[in-house]
Amino acid sequence: MVRVLRIDELEPIAVAGLNWRPIRRTLGITGFGINGYSADAGRQLIEQHDETGGGAGGHEELYVVLSGYARFTVDAEDIEAPAGTLVFVPELTSRRAAVAISNATTVLVIGGDGGTIKPSAWEHYFAAQAALSAGDPKGAYETAAAGLEDHSESGSLHYNLACYAALAADIDQAIAHITRAFELEPTTREWAADDADLDAIRSDPRYPG
Repeated sequence: MVRVLRIDELEPIAVAGLNWRPIRRTLGITGFGINGYSADAGRQLIEQHDETGGGAGGHEELYVVLSGYARFTVDAEDIEAPAGTLVFVPELTSRRAAVAISNATTVLVIGGDGGTIKPSAWEHYFAAQAALSAGDPKGAYETAAAGLEDHSESGSLHYNLACYAALAADIDQAIAHITRAFELEPTTREWAADDADLDAIRSDPRYPG
Protein backbone atom coordinates (compact mmCIF):
# COMPACT_ATOMS: atom_id res chain seq x y z
CA MET A 1 0.00 0.00 0.00
CA VAL A 2 1.29 3.46 -0.89
CA ARG A 3 2.56 5.53 2.03
CA VAL A 4 2.73 9.33 1.93
CA LEU A 5 4.70 11.48 4.34
CA ARG A 6 6.09 15.00 4.46
CA ILE A 7 9.60 15.03 5.87
CA ASP A 8 8.73 17.87 8.25
CA GLU A 9 6.00 15.67 9.75
CA LEU A 10 8.73 13.44 11.15
CA GLU A 11 9.71 14.67 14.58
CA PRO A 12 13.53 14.85 14.56
CA ILE A 13 15.32 12.68 17.08
CA ALA A 14 18.28 14.37 18.77
CA VAL A 15 21.08 11.80 18.79
CA ALA A 16 24.88 11.92 18.51
CA GLY A 17 24.77 15.71 18.19
CA LEU A 18 22.44 15.54 15.18
CA ASN A 19 18.73 15.87 14.40
CA TRP A 20 17.80 12.60 12.69
CA ARG A 21 14.55 12.11 10.78
CA PRO A 22 14.02 8.32 10.52
CA ILE A 23 12.51 8.04 7.05
CA ARG A 24 13.43 4.45 6.26
CA ARG A 25 12.14 3.01 9.53
CA THR A 26 8.94 5.05 9.45
CA LEU A 27 7.99 4.10 5.91
CA GLY A 28 9.30 0.53 6.14
CA ILE A 29 11.61 0.86 3.13
CA THR A 30 13.71 -2.25 2.49
CA GLY A 31 15.26 -1.65 -0.93
CA PHE A 32 17.68 1.11 0.03
CA GLY A 33 18.75 3.26 2.96
CA ILE A 34 17.18 6.70 3.25
CA ASN A 35 17.06 9.18 6.12
CA GLY A 36 16.88 12.90 6.76
CA TYR A 37 18.90 15.28 8.90
CA SER A 38 18.08 18.86 9.91
CA ALA A 39 20.03 21.66 11.58
CA ASP A 40 20.09 25.41 12.03
CA ALA A 41 22.99 27.65 11.05
CA GLY A 42 26.31 26.73 12.58
CA ARG A 43 25.19 23.30 13.78
CA GLN A 44 26.47 19.91 12.69
CA LEU A 45 24.20 18.48 9.98
CA ILE A 46 26.05 15.27 9.03
CA GLU A 47 28.60 13.79 11.41
CA GLN A 48 32.11 13.14 10.18
CA HIS A 49 32.27 9.52 9.11
CA ASP A 50 33.12 7.05 6.40
CA GLU A 51 31.23 3.91 5.40
CA THR A 52 33.76 1.35 6.64
CA GLY A 53 33.15 1.52 10.38
CA GLY A 54 31.31 -0.98 12.54
CA GLY A 55 28.09 1.04 12.58
CA ALA A 56 28.16 1.94 8.89
CA GLY A 57 26.08 0.31 6.19
CA GLY A 58 28.96 0.08 3.72
CA HIS A 59 26.93 2.23 1.31
CA GLU A 60 27.72 4.63 -1.45
CA GLU A 61 25.74 7.73 -0.48
CA LEU A 62 23.85 10.54 -2.17
CA TYR A 63 23.12 13.68 -0.17
CA VAL A 64 20.25 15.87 -1.42
CA VAL A 65 19.93 19.34 0.11
CA LEU A 66 16.17 19.83 0.35
CA SER A 67 16.16 23.23 2.05
CA GLY A 68 18.53 25.79 3.48
CA TYR A 69 22.26 25.79 2.78
CA ALA A 70 24.94 23.27 3.78
CA ARG A 71 28.69 23.08 3.56
CA PHE A 72 30.02 19.56 3.03
CA THR A 73 33.60 18.51 3.58
CA VAL A 74 34.57 15.36 1.70
CA ASP A 75 38.19 14.19 1.98
CA ALA A 76 39.21 17.70 3.09
CA GLU A 77 37.45 19.36 0.13
CA ASP A 78 34.78 21.92 1.02
CA ILE A 79 31.64 21.86 -1.09
CA GLU A 80 29.08 24.68 -0.96
CA ALA A 81 25.61 23.15 -1.20
CA PRO A 82 22.54 25.40 -1.39
CA ALA A 83 19.07 23.86 -1.68
CA GLY A 84 18.82 21.62 -4.74
CA THR A 85 22.45 20.45 -4.60
CA LEU A 86 23.30 16.76 -4.98
CA VAL A 87 26.51 15.49 -3.38
CA PHE A 88 27.39 11.89 -4.34
CA VAL A 89 30.08 10.07 -2.35
CA PRO A 90 30.79 6.69 -4.00
CA GLU A 91 33.95 5.74 -2.13
CA LEU A 92 33.33 3.97 1.16
CA THR A 93 36.61 5.24 2.61
CA SER A 94 35.91 8.92 1.92
CA ARG A 95 35.56 10.99 5.08
CA ARG A 96 32.48 13.18 4.84
CA ALA A 97 30.63 15.65 7.07
CA ALA A 98 28.37 18.68 6.73
CA VAL A 99 27.37 21.74 8.70
CA ALA A 100 24.31 23.94 8.20
CA ILE A 101 25.05 27.45 6.92
CA SER A 102 21.47 28.69 7.19
CA ASN A 103 18.58 27.90 9.50
CA ALA A 104 16.13 25.10 8.70
CA THR A 105 18.60 23.19 6.56
CA THR A 106 17.45 19.67 5.74
CA VAL A 107 19.39 17.00 3.88
CA LEU A 108 18.08 13.72 2.52
CA VAL A 109 20.63 10.88 2.58
CA ILE A 110 20.16 7.90 0.26
CA GLY A 111 22.47 4.90 0.47
CA GLY A 112 22.87 1.49 -1.07
CA ASP A 113 25.34 -1.19 -2.04
CA GLY A 114 27.35 -0.14 -5.08
CA GLY A 115 26.90 -2.17 -8.24
CA THR A 116 23.63 -3.82 -7.19
CA ILE A 117 21.11 -1.65 -9.02
CA LYS A 118 19.96 -2.75 -12.48
CA PRO A 119 18.60 0.31 -14.32
CA SER A 120 15.05 -0.07 -15.66
CA ALA A 121 14.61 -0.60 -19.38
CA TRP A 122 13.02 2.83 -19.82
CA GLU A 123 16.16 4.58 -18.52
CA HIS A 124 18.08 3.47 -21.60
CA TYR A 125 15.63 4.84 -24.16
CA PHE A 126 15.00 7.97 -22.12
CA ALA A 127 18.77 8.59 -22.18
CA ALA A 128 18.73 8.07 -25.96
CA GLN A 129 16.37 11.01 -26.43
CA ALA A 130 19.19 13.58 -26.31
CA ALA A 131 20.86 12.05 -29.37
CA LEU A 132 17.54 11.64 -31.16
CA SER A 133 16.60 15.28 -30.54
CA ALA A 134 20.00 16.26 -31.94
CA GLY A 135 19.21 14.43 -35.18
CA ASP A 136 21.41 11.43 -34.46
CA PRO A 137 19.22 8.31 -34.51
CA LYS A 138 22.29 6.07 -34.85
CA GLY A 139 23.65 7.53 -31.62
CA ALA A 140 20.25 7.07 -29.98
CA TYR A 141 20.29 3.42 -31.04
CA GLU A 142 23.77 2.87 -29.61
CA THR A 143 22.78 4.46 -26.29
CA ALA A 144 19.57 2.47 -25.90
CA ALA A 145 21.05 -0.82 -27.16
CA ALA A 146 23.21 -0.96 -24.03
CA GLY A 147 20.00 -1.88 -22.23
CA LEU A 148 19.75 -5.21 -24.03
CA GLU A 149 22.37 -6.66 -21.68
CA ASP A 150 19.86 -6.54 -18.82
CA HIS A 151 16.56 -6.27 -20.68
CA SER A 152 16.73 -8.46 -23.76
CA GLU A 153 13.09 -9.44 -23.19
CA SER A 154 11.70 -5.90 -22.95
CA GLY A 155 9.19 -5.27 -25.71
CA SER A 156 9.26 -1.51 -25.17
CA LEU A 157 13.05 -1.43 -25.48
CA HIS A 158 12.96 -3.42 -28.71
CA TYR A 159 10.22 -1.12 -30.01
CA ASN A 160 12.29 2.00 -29.39
CA LEU A 161 15.34 0.36 -30.93
CA ALA A 162 13.25 -0.42 -34.01
CA CYS A 163 12.31 3.26 -34.27
CA TYR A 164 15.91 4.45 -33.96
CA ALA A 165 17.15 1.88 -36.47
CA ALA A 166 14.43 2.79 -38.96
CA LEU A 167 15.27 6.48 -38.66
CA ALA A 168 18.95 5.62 -39.17
CA ALA A 169 18.03 3.60 -42.32
CA ASP A 170 19.28 0.37 -40.73
CA ILE A 171 16.38 -1.63 -42.09
CA ASP A 172 17.57 -5.10 -41.07
CA GLN A 173 17.98 -4.08 -37.43
CA ALA A 174 14.67 -2.24 -37.46
CA ILE A 175 12.79 -5.28 -38.78
CA ALA A 176 14.47 -7.56 -36.23
CA HIS A 177 13.58 -5.28 -33.31
CA ILE A 178 9.99 -4.56 -34.34
CA THR A 179 9.38 -8.28 -34.84
CA ARG A 180 10.70 -9.00 -31.36
CA ALA A 181 8.72 -6.11 -29.86
CA PHE A 182 5.46 -7.48 -31.29
CA GLU A 183 6.27 -10.92 -29.91
CA LEU A 184 7.11 -9.70 -26.42
CA GLU A 185 4.55 -6.94 -25.94
CA PRO A 186 1.44 -7.09 -28.16
CA THR A 187 0.45 -3.50 -27.31
CA THR A 188 3.44 -2.30 -29.32
CA ARG A 189 1.38 -3.12 -32.44
CA GLU A 190 -0.97 -0.34 -31.40
CA TRP A 191 1.94 2.03 -30.87
CA ALA A 192 3.30 1.19 -34.32
CA ALA A 193 0.02 1.80 -36.14
CA ASP A 194 0.56 5.53 -36.61
CA ASP A 195 4.19 5.97 -35.58
CA ALA A 196 5.98 7.89 -38.34
CA ASP A 197 9.35 6.71 -37.00
CA LEU A 198 8.60 3.32 -38.58
CA ASP A 199 7.53 4.57 -42.00
CA ALA A 200 10.80 3.43 -43.57
CA ILE A 201 10.04 -0.24 -42.86
CA ARG A 202 6.27 -0.57 -43.26
CA SER A 203 6.46 -1.63 -46.91
CA ASP A 204 9.23 -4.17 -46.29
CA PRO A 205 7.86 -7.68 -46.87
CA ARG A 206 9.50 -8.78 -43.62
CA TYR A 207 7.46 -6.31 -41.57
CA PRO A 208 5.42 -8.48 -39.19
CA GLY A 209 1.74 -8.60 -40.09
